[in-house]
Amino acid sequence: MQVEGGHGGYGCLSFRREKFIPRGGPDGGDGGQGGSVYFIADKSINTLIEFRYQPLLRAQNGQPGMSKLRRGKKGEDLVVSVPIGTMVYDKETEELIGDLMQEGQRLCVAQGGHYGLGNAHFKSSTNRAPRKTTSGEEGEKHVLKLELKLLADVGLLGLPNSGKSSLIRAVSKTTAKIGNYPFTTLYPHLGVVRIQEYRSFVIADIPGIIKGASTGEGLGIQFLKHLERTQILLHIVDISPIEGEGLDSVVQAVKVITDEVKEFSRHLLDKPRWLVFNKIDLLPSKEIELRCKGLIKELNWHGPVYKISALKHKKTQKLCYDLMECLEKKKCSKI
Repeated sequence: MQVEGGHGGYGCLSFRREKFIPRGGPDGGDGGQGGSVYFIADKSINTLIEFRYQPLLRAQNGQPGMSKLRRGKKGEDLVVSVPIGTMVYDKETEELIGDLMQEGQRLCVAQGGHYGLGNAHFKSSTNRAPRKTTSGEEGEKHVLKLELKLLADVGLLGLPNSGKSSLIRAVSKTTAKIGNYPFTTLYPHLGVVRIQEYRSFVIADIPGIIKGASTGEGLGIQFLKHLERTQILLHIVDISPIEGEGLDSVVQAVKVITDEVKEFSRHLLDKPRWLVFNKIDLLPSKEIELRCKGLIKELNWHGPVYKISALKHKKTQKLCYDLMECLEKKKCSKI
């Protein structure tokens, strides 16, 4: 999209003309400053879709100066609401201009042009009747690229059909689609998990990641950027047995995700990651414990581990309470 600041108003060429003063001095006023274009972060806006139909955003021009040293009216600024989490880039240089992270945060993306000077500015001892003015400057012009990164506290990672969508439905009021086929989730989903009236966090689900995602396979890799601002990652693993396969297939599933995330961003891989074994409702209790112990040993996993059934809502409450407690501790440590 293109943004343009308003043109500065023209300076006025005028001389004082009053009764008994036939040859008054110059009294041309300055023009008005051109309006600027601002983006403002607004929590009530959720997408950037409307900007598809607004290829040009232009602020108002400044008004011309007037006689009697009257300055032209300043052009009105154009203030455009964008979702929280919007990143603004210069399309030509790929330079990040600004990152709108907080409600009400403003960013000037095109400055209005400077106003023109009236002829009164150019009066001197040697030139008492100047006819010189300036026309004002053009406003800034930029071609921008807008990118929205979801703001969530917790992000979900996993292969397709690992149960991520089922989990986000189980713990929040989102209506993410679920089903037993690849790429049930086609777009990122956000859900709000409420522990108590004033205690909640936001959880994000992205399309499942497959082997080769970092080179363009599947859907998930293009959405991994949405997890870069999360505090904790939940790695969801389908623990239910596949006929003819042992623990190796589950170990491989975990390694696929780890490798692809590492390829995408080392920073993302360094985030706190909790391992969540899902679909325990499909296994006897003894087998659950045996499989989990075997997997933890094979993976050499030292982080938190949870065993749940998202579909049956088993042990999901404890997971949410622990997440809330951990997030609150992180917030306190930053104060």
